[in-house]
Amino acid sequence: MSIFSLAARPLHIGPRVTEPASLATRLAGWRDDLFGGALASVLTIAFGLSYSVLIFAGPLAPLLPYGVAATFISASVAAAVVAIGSSFPFAVAGPDSSTAAVTAILAATLAEHMIAGHPEAIPPGPVLMTLSGAAIVTGIVLYGFGVSRLGRAIRYVPYPVIGGFLGATAWLITVGGVQVVSGRKLQIDTLDALVNTTTCYQLLAACALALTIYLTWHRSRRPLALPSILVAGVIVAHIAFLAAGMTVSQAQAAGWTFASLPKASLALPWLLADAAPFPWRELPALAGNLVAVVFVTAISTLFNTTGIEVVTHREADLERELKTAGAANMLVGALGGYASCISISRSLLNRSAGGSGRLSGATVAAVAALMLVVDPALLGYVPKFVLGGLLIYLGAEQLHRWIVDSRRRLSLLDYLSLLSIIVIIVQWGFVAGVLIGVVIGCTTFALSVSRISSIKYGFDGSEYRSSLDRSLDDQRALTAHGGEIQGLNLQSYLFFGSANRLYQHIKALLLRHPECRFLVFDFRQVTGIDSSAAHSFMQIKRIAQQRGLRIVLVNIPPQAERSLRTSPFIDESVSVIGELDHALEWCENEVIARHRGLQADEDGLRDWFMKILRTAEDAEQLMSRCERVEVKAGDIVVGAGDPADSMHFILDGRLGIMVPAGDGRLTRVRSLGRYTTVGEMGLVSQAPRSATIQAEVASVLYVLHAAAFDEIKAHHPVLSQKLLTFFVTVMAERLAFASRTIAVLRR
Repeated sequence: MSIFSLAARPLHIGPRVTEPASLATRLAGWRDDLFGGALASVLTIAFGLSYSVLIFAGPLAPLLPYGVAATFISASVAAAVVAIGSSFPFAVAGPDSSTAAVTAILAATLAEHMIAGHPEAIPPGPVLMTLSGAAIVTGIVLYGFGVSRLGRAIRYVPYPVIGGFLGATAWLITVGGVQVVSGRKLQIDTLDALVNTTTCYQLLAACALALTIYLTWHRSRRPLALPSILVAGVIVAHIAFLAAGMTVSQAQAAGWTFASLPKASLALPWLLADAAPFPWRELPALAGNLVAVVFVTAISTLFNTTGIEVVTHREADLERELKTAGAANMLVGALGGYASCISISRSLLNRSAGGSGRLSGATVAAVAALMLVVDPALLGYVPKFVLGGLLIYLGAEQLHRWIVDSRRRLSLLDYLSLLSIIVIIVQWGFVAGVLIGVVIGCTTFALSVSRISSIKYGFDGSEYRSSLDRSLDDQRALTAHGGEIQGLNLQSYLFFGSANRLYQHIKALLLRHPECRFLVFDFRQVTGIDSSAAHSFMQIKRIAQQRGLRIVLVNIPPQAERSLRTSPFIDESVSVIGELDHALEWCENEVIARHRGLQADEDGLRDWFMKILRTAEDAEQLMSRCERVEVKAGDIVVGAGDPADSMHFILDGRLGIMVPAGDGRLTRVRSLGRYTTVGEMGLVSQAPRSATIQAEVASVLYVLHAAAFDEIKAHHPVLSQKLLTFFVTVMAERLAFASRTIAVLRR
């Protein structure tokens, strides 16, 4: 029994009578796995031949037999390792279009340096050593990502950088397809050579095949569609050769098919005798392309794994996939192959054909290994436009994804960044593209974030106040002069862009409100600030000093406070208060003291009652029925749940409305100052107390008990009506204040 079948399905242990059914189920599963693996093998062969001619093109064309062998070593080993270790049992791996494109660039760069030093034929040793070494380095990096969980860091690379990187790779695949068909690079100085009858016919045939793949397999994704198109393309080509009276040799001579290749001996690149002429001095020039191979393989592994997750609705073990891909690439490189990764197209083709176990990947590995013993001369019967058309389709599909589809997903700035990175990579290489791309990504990110306002909402003292309940006269003073208090609720991270916009907002705010005397900054939702933001706050401080304003900082995080003290922004002219409610209370007291004077409000109980009731007689009647009570700071006036058998007139001092905080403590939700009342609604409704009332400072209270209130209602209906009218007025003021507060918070 195969170890792959054992890995795919656990053995059934049970009564003997169920064994035939269990065996039949396993046999059916193996059959489906073999069928799905066979279909995926057809794609592996087609893609492998395409990647071989893509990498070993131009001056490396004589080494194509070695390239075919290296390709199928890569496909066989990668498929076997991923079949055993992937978190997807049906996964199929091997060389991929993106990894083949950057590998081709690495090989072409090496060839250019070797030709410059030695114009004679390029030996296979240095080329195979370079590709295998790149695979080993890639494997080590991927395995390290998996072990250290650093693979997730790749997801922090800006999306336009990744899109530009893969878009440039797609362009290289497309250009490589043209080179496979025509035998020449697609460059401005080679356009004249491409404009001839035979080459034009070959390119038209390749484009027609690419269009056929798009119209059939791309849209339907039927399992047999792509293999059928490729086989049909080969058959139609040979029928056309016969109709034109051309033999296979004549077709090869005319450039329609590949030249017959000699069989290359399979040998490890590390043991080849001709590895001596390796251009060691050129290693620094190859380093950038080596980084590109590592980066693209890692990105392709993550993207393809995510794509399989989306289609199959199964979550992958990302660290396991990276470690498996790393082990596969290290073994591939040791045996003479080049970088490979999990393939989304072959994996999903296998799954849609019924493959669900690890035997599918083993089948692909076995078929790819058999290709190593096939005579490479058979490649001479394959038309160039078939493999070139497949490459053109693969490249054009990715170009459409990154250039056309991404426009709908990205902002204009991000999209222009993506296009710029593609142009930079195509013109100056992957290293320049990545470095400049990261700079562009960081710049666009900074510009985008700077557009997000650092101000969640603003308020002033006439609409948003502390929880201290004040007398009607104090409330009127704050309504008239509350604009002297201007507050801003800040958010997010404050850096040079957002902080400068905050500075500009403050300048405009002070022009609109020249009466402002207090600037309140609430840092509750600020995650941090940088040194540039501290500089912007220094500019705000200079404006405040010029206008005689007081800056108040509230809920400021310790790190932000240290930065602002170092700048130095915080000094004796800047107030730091722990809570917004206390900060507003302090500012309100300053405004009231300036416009009314706190002492001016001490008119006595009689004057207060006369203002409420309008006649001295009614004031005397109410005073005679109230009981004077003095309480100390911290005393409980009434407790939550107590009967509502009284109300309190606060002549002096302050009471706090306290509710349980959940940890045994009481927290203040509102404060009531002098010349305010508490408990009047309970007195009317006679419902139990819903909160505890505690004296915050030493206070003088006048208590109206329920019995006295009932006596007023019975014998003094006019006074009773005036009291009820006063109660309604107080509640209306409180509701209006609550409505304004809610409106500010919903901005």
